[in-house]
Amino acid sequence: MTTPTIQGAHLVGSVNLPDAESVFRTVSTHLGDRLRRLPDGEVGERFYWIQFQTNRFDTMTGLTRIPVEPFYIRGIFDGRPFVIDEGTTADDLVFPNLGYADAALASYATFEKLRREGVIAHGTRFQVSLPTPAAITGAFVVADDRAAFEPAYERALFGELQRILDGIPHSDLAVQWDTAVEFALLESANIRSTHAIVPWFDDVLGGVVERSIRQASVVPNDVEVGYHLCYGDVEEAHFVQPTDAGHLAAVIAGTLSGSARPITWFHLPVPIGRDDEAYFAPLGTLAIPAETEIYLGLLHHQDGVDGARRRAEAAGVAIARFGVGTECGFGRGPSERTPTLLDLHAAVAEAW
Repeated sequence: MTTPTIQGAHLVGSVNLPDAESVFRTVSTHLGDRLRRLPDGEVGERFYWIQFQTNRFDTMTGLTRIPVEPFYIRGIFDGRPFVIDEGTTADDLVFPNLGYADAALASYATFEKLRREGVIAHGTRFQVSLPTPAAITGAFVVADDRAAFEPAYERALFGELQRILDGIPHSDLAVQWDTAVEFALLESANIRSTHAIVPWFDDVLGGVVERSIRQASVVPNDVEVGYHLCYGDVEEAHFVQPTDAGHLAAVIAGTLSGSARPITWFHLPVPIGRDDEAYFAPLGTLAIPAETEIYLGLLHHQDGVDGARRRAEAAGVAIARFGVGTECGFGRGPSERTPTLLDLHAAVAEAW
């Protein structure tokens, strides 16, 4: 095995702390010299990633829950999917305020104040994590309506992004596209049929890459852009365990080759049991530009530094230099785990 250089850490987004200021202060104390960008922890209604969007959809004309017995996620979010009402087209849908811009602008004000006070290191960017339109579409809309719904939601979400771009100095901003449902589509043949999301576009890999490139294209070149590639984190479990990093590498390769702008980073998961070279081998085929950072989500609270170093050594055969993170955000884990996880990042990653 080759000993890699492990430089820097990356936080996917969610952190189990009570508010954005607590996240900024706590993370800066534990990881200040190891992070290039800092999220607000996805606090409040965003704690369970995209589920809060369904509450917005409930207020809309033209979208209705399917008429079955309600079932609830965490006892809060109604899990029934939506249909576009008969006589309504997707172009008729008027989306409400989705909440992403409001949250980002409020958190940035706190970020900027704490940076002036010296709490946040100078040069750290404010990270805004956004879901892909395919994530919302695949998770919340019935199969027959997905192809129509996705571009309508995309327009609304890109509108939220524009408000963020208008309200935050570009030199302070980093935008991350959370790309998870796309891997459920790529892995749909390997997922039990009762849980699979059926693709609504042909050439699934080509469609995923095309969407990824479009998402990069709406972020100006003076704003950093990155991707969190994810195999799901429902109650801290993947929807399927990846056989290896092949699908991840294919999406990275397609995005890099097709994007007209630089991609600042990719973050990808490493399951706890994968300390074998075979998992990482597909990454060895990638031509990673010097300006693109790779972060491997190989930190797991169950086996700490020793497990992380085993997985890092195995990764070293395919990629000589990378940063580290957890597989996904940790805002839904127990709050007492948060400081330990931050310390794990610090113990494994060298400072930038």
